Amino acid sequence: MSELDGRVAVVTGTAQGIGQAIARTLRDAGATVHEVDRAAPAENNVDLSVTAEVEDFFASVGDVDVLVNNAGGVTGQTHVPIDELTDAAWDAVVDANLRTTMNCTRAAARSMKRRGYGRIVVISSGAGRSVSLTGIQAYASAKAAQIGFTRQMAHELGPHGITVNCIAPGFVLSNPTTQAQWESYGPDGQAALLERIAVRATGTPDDIARGVLFFAVPAAGWVSGQTLSIDGGHSLF
Repeated sequence: MSELDGRVAVVTGTAQGIGQAIARTLRDAGATVHEVDRAAPAENNVDLSVTAEVEDFFASVGDVDVLVNNAGGVTGQTHVPIDELTDAAWDAVVDANLRTTMNCTRAAARSMKRRGYGRIVVISSGAGRSVSLTGIQAYASAKAAQIGFTRQMAHELGPHGITVNCIAPGFVLSNPTTQAQWESYGPDGQAALLERIAVRATGTPDDIARGVLFFAVPAAGWVSGQTLSIDGGHSLF
Protein backbone atom coordinates (compact mmCIF):
# COMPACT_ATOMS: atom_id res chain seq x y z
CA MET A 1 0.00 0.00 0.00
CA SER A 2 1.39 3.41 -0.98
CA GLU A 3 1.52 6.36 1.40
CA LEU A 4 -1.15 8.40 -0.40
CA ASP A 5 -3.53 5.69 -1.56
CA GLY A 6 -7.08 7.01 -1.60
CA ARG A 7 -6.00 10.64 -1.15
CA VAL A 8 -6.93 13.47 -3.52
CA ALA A 9 -4.35 16.13 -4.29
CA VAL A 10 -4.39 19.43 -6.15
CA VAL A 11 -1.08 20.72 -7.47
CA THR A 12 -0.92 24.19 -9.00
CA GLY A 13 1.56 25.42 -11.57
CA THR A 14 2.09 22.06 -13.26
CA ALA A 15 2.85 23.15 -16.81
CA GLN A 16 6.57 22.53 -16.36
CA GLY A 17 9.47 21.85 -14.04
CA ILE A 18 8.85 21.66 -10.32
CA GLY A 19 5.06 21.43 -10.63
CA GLN A 20 5.30 18.49 -13.01
CA ALA A 21 7.70 16.69 -10.69
CA ILE A 22 5.45 17.25 -7.68
CA ALA A 23 2.37 15.95 -9.49
CA ARG A 24 4.26 12.88 -10.69
CA THR A 25 5.70 12.13 -7.25
CA LEU A 26 2.33 12.37 -5.50
CA ARG A 27 0.73 10.23 -8.18
CA ASP A 28 3.46 7.60 -7.79
CA ALA A 29 2.72 7.61 -4.05
CA GLY A 30 -0.90 6.64 -4.79
CA ALA A 31 -2.73 9.97 -4.84
CA THR A 32 -5.32 11.02 -7.38
CA VAL A 33 -3.76 14.27 -8.61
CA HIS A 34 -5.61 17.19 -10.18
CA GLU A 35 -3.21 19.48 -12.04
CA VAL A 36 -3.99 23.11 -12.70
CA ASP A 37 -2.06 25.81 -14.54
CA ARG A 38 -2.93 28.93 -16.48
CA ALA A 39 -0.98 27.43 -19.41
CA ALA A 40 -2.65 23.99 -19.18
CA PRO A 41 -5.25 22.47 -21.54
CA ALA A 42 -8.76 23.89 -21.29
CA GLU A 43 -10.11 21.65 -18.52
CA ASN A 44 -7.18 22.50 -16.23
CA ASN A 45 -6.62 26.06 -17.45
CA VAL A 46 -7.46 28.28 -14.49
CA ASP A 47 -6.30 31.78 -13.60
CA LEU A 48 -5.66 31.14 -9.92
CA SER A 49 -5.51 34.86 -9.14
CA VAL A 50 -9.23 35.13 -10.01
CA THR A 51 -11.41 34.04 -7.09
CA ALA A 52 -14.38 32.89 -9.17
CA GLU A 53 -12.23 30.63 -11.36
CA VAL A 54 -10.59 29.08 -8.30
CA GLU A 55 -13.91 28.43 -6.60
CA ASP A 56 -15.32 26.79 -9.73
CA PHE A 57 -12.26 24.59 -10.11
CA PHE A 58 -12.31 23.33 -6.51
CA ALA A 59 -16.06 22.75 -6.72
CA SER A 60 -15.44 20.49 -9.72
CA VAL A 61 -12.72 18.57 -7.87
CA GLY A 62 -14.68 17.95 -4.68
CA ASP A 63 -12.97 16.99 -1.42
CA VAL A 64 -9.22 17.63 -1.32
CA ASP A 65 -6.73 15.99 1.04
CA VAL A 66 -3.51 17.58 -0.22
CA LEU A 67 -2.96 21.02 -1.71
CA VAL A 68 0.39 22.08 -3.13
CA ASN A 69 0.59 25.81 -3.89
CA ASN A 70 3.34 25.81 -6.50
CA ALA A 71 2.02 28.38 -9.00
CA GLY A 72 4.05 31.57 -9.18
CA GLY A 73 7.18 32.95 -10.77
CA VAL A 74 8.40 36.29 -12.05
CA THR A 75 5.78 36.62 -14.85
CA GLY A 76 8.48 37.25 -17.43
CA GLN A 77 9.95 40.23 -15.61
CA THR A 78 13.55 41.26 -15.09
CA HIS A 79 14.99 43.68 -12.56
CA VAL A 80 14.24 47.39 -12.80
CA PRO A 81 15.25 49.96 -10.16
CA ILE A 82 12.61 50.54 -7.49
CA ASP A 83 12.10 54.14 -8.60
CA GLU A 84 11.13 52.90 -12.07
CA LEU A 85 8.86 50.05 -10.94
CA THR A 86 5.23 50.28 -12.08
CA ASP A 87 2.16 49.29 -10.11
CA ALA A 88 1.21 46.82 -12.83
CA ALA A 89 4.54 45.04 -12.68
CA TRP A 90 4.39 44.77 -8.88
CA ASP A 91 0.79 43.54 -8.87
CA ALA A 92 1.43 40.91 -11.54
CA VAL A 93 4.12 39.17 -9.49
CA VAL A 94 2.28 39.46 -6.17
CA ASP A 95 -0.91 38.10 -7.72
CA ALA A 96 0.92 35.20 -9.37
CA ASN A 97 2.55 34.10 -6.14
CA LEU A 98 0.70 35.32 -3.06
CA ARG A 99 -2.89 35.79 -4.23
CA THR A 100 -2.92 32.39 -5.93
CA THR A 101 -1.72 30.78 -2.70
CA MET A 102 -4.41 32.52 -0.66
CA ASN A 103 -7.18 31.75 -3.14
CA CYS A 104 -6.38 28.05 -3.35
CA THR A 105 -5.82 27.64 0.37
CA ARG A 106 -9.15 29.32 1.11
CA ALA A 107 -11.00 27.03 -1.30
CA ALA A 108 -9.31 23.80 -0.18
CA ALA A 109 -9.65 24.56 3.52
CA ARG A 110 -13.42 24.27 3.39
CA SER A 111 -13.49 20.55 2.65
CA MET A 112 -10.43 19.90 4.80
CA LYS A 113 -12.03 21.54 7.84
CA ARG A 114 -15.29 19.71 7.29
CA ARG A 115 -13.50 16.35 7.26
CA GLY A 116 -10.88 17.17 9.91
CA TYR A 117 -7.87 16.40 7.75
CA GLY A 118 -5.57 18.15 5.30
CA ARG A 119 -2.03 18.72 4.11
CA ILE A 120 -1.12 22.07 2.56
CA VAL A 121 2.34 22.75 1.15
CA VAL A 122 3.46 26.16 -0.12
CA ILE A 123 6.37 26.47 -2.55
CA SER A 124 8.15 29.70 -1.66
CA SER A 125 11.79 30.41 -2.58
CA GLY A 126 15.18 31.07 -1.10
CA ALA A 127 14.41 34.64 -2.19
CA GLY A 128 11.78 34.74 0.53
CA ARG A 129 14.38 33.96 3.21
CA SER A 130 17.16 36.14 1.84
CA VAL A 131 17.23 38.18 -1.38
CA SER A 132 16.27 37.45 -4.96
CA LEU A 133 19.14 36.70 -7.32
CA THR A 134 17.07 38.35 -10.05
CA GLY A 135 16.62 41.53 -8.04
CA ILE A 136 12.85 41.54 -8.59
CA GLN A 137 11.46 43.31 -5.54
CA ALA A 138 7.93 41.99 -5.78
CA TYR A 139 9.16 38.41 -6.11
CA ALA A 140 11.27 38.53 -2.95
CA SER A 141 8.40 40.24 -1.11
CA ALA A 142 5.72 37.79 -2.25
CA LYS A 143 7.89 34.79 -1.44
CA ALA A 144 8.57 36.15 2.05
CA ALA A 145 4.84 36.74 2.46
CA GLN A 146 4.14 33.11 1.55
CA ILE A 147 6.32 32.05 4.48
CA GLY A 148 4.37 34.31 6.83
CA PHE A 149 1.10 33.02 5.38
CA THR A 150 2.27 29.45 6.03
CA ARG A 151 2.88 30.16 9.71
CA GLN A 152 -0.46 31.92 10.12
CA MET A 153 -2.40 29.16 8.40
CA ALA A 154 -0.65 26.49 10.43
CA HIS A 155 -1.82 28.30 13.56
CA GLU A 156 -5.37 28.77 12.29
CA LEU A 157 -5.95 25.39 10.66
CA GLY A 158 -4.05 23.11 13.03
CA PRO A 159 -7.03 22.58 15.36
CA HIS A 160 -8.92 21.15 12.36
CA GLY A 161 -6.34 18.44 11.64
CA ILE A 162 -4.70 20.41 8.83
CA THR A 163 -0.96 20.93 8.59
CA VAL A 164 0.55 23.78 6.58
CA ASN A 165 4.22 23.79 5.63
CA CYS A 166 6.50 25.55 3.19
CA ILE A 167 9.49 24.72 1.00
CA ALA A 168 12.05 27.34 0.00
CA PRO A 169 13.91 25.97 -3.03
CA GLY A 170 17.37 27.14 -3.92
CA PHE A 171 18.61 27.42 -7.49
CA VAL A 172 16.79 24.74 -9.50
CA LEU A 173 17.13 24.42 -13.27
CA SER A 174 13.47 23.72 -13.82
CA ASN A 175 12.18 25.80 -16.74
CA PRO A 176 13.28 28.13 -19.55
CA THR A 177 13.39 31.12 -17.19
CA THR A 178 15.82 29.54 -14.75
CA GLN A 179 17.84 28.07 -17.61
CA ALA A 180 18.19 31.52 -19.17
CA GLN A 181 19.15 32.97 -15.79
CA TRP A 182 21.84 30.31 -15.37
CA GLU A 183 23.23 30.91 -18.84
CA SER A 184 23.29 34.68 -18.26
CA TYR A 185 25.83 34.23 -15.46
CA GLY A 186 28.46 32.81 -17.81
CA PRO A 187 31.16 30.35 -16.67
CA ASP A 188 32.58 32.61 -13.98
CA GLY A 189 29.20 33.52 -12.52
CA GLN A 190 28.08 29.90 -12.56
CA ALA A 191 31.22 28.84 -10.74
CA ALA A 192 30.71 31.59 -8.16
CA LEU A 193 27.12 30.48 -7.53
CA LEU A 194 28.13 26.85 -7.11
CA GLU A 195 30.87 27.91 -4.69
CA ARG A 196 28.15 29.26 -2.38
CA ILE A 197 26.26 25.95 -2.41
CA ALA A 198 27.63 23.41 0.07
CA VAL A 199 27.12 20.39 -2.21
CA ARG A 200 28.45 22.33 -5.23
CA ALA A 201 25.48 21.53 -7.45
CA THR A 202 22.20 23.08 -8.54
CA GLY A 203 18.96 21.35 -7.66
CA THR A 204 16.44 19.37 -9.70
CA PRO A 205 12.63 19.45 -9.67
CA ASP A 206 12.65 15.98 -8.10
CA ASP A 207 14.61 17.32 -5.13
CA ILE A 208 11.73 19.67 -4.38
CA ALA A 209 9.06 17.05 -5.05
CA ARG A 210 10.56 14.68 -2.50
CA GLY A 211 10.30 17.42 0.12
CA VAL A 212 6.65 17.94 -0.75
CA LEU A 213 5.97 14.23 -0.33
CA PHE A 214 7.50 14.35 3.16
CA PHE A 215 5.02 17.05 4.22
CA ALA A 216 2.06 15.52 2.33
CA VAL A 217 1.82 12.06 3.84
CA PRO A 218 -0.50 11.24 6.76
CA ALA A 219 2.50 10.31 8.95
CA ALA A 220 3.67 13.96 8.93
CA GLY A 221 0.76 15.03 11.12
CA TRP A 222 2.96 16.58 13.84
CA VAL A 223 4.95 18.74 11.43
CA SER A 224 3.36 22.12 10.77
CA GLY A 225 4.29 25.75 10.31
CA GLN A 226 7.74 24.85 9.03
CA THR A 227 9.80 26.26 6.16
CA LEU A 228 12.30 23.79 4.73
CA SER A 229 15.14 25.13 2.61
CA ILE A 230 15.98 22.62 -0.11
CA ASP A 231 19.00 24.30 -1.59
CA GLY A 232 22.05 22.08 -1.29
CA GLY A 233 23.21 23.95 1.78
CA HIS A 234 23.16 27.41 0.24
CA SER A 235 21.28 28.85 3.21
CA LEU A 236 22.66 27.44 6.43
CA PHE A 237 20.38 28.53 9.29
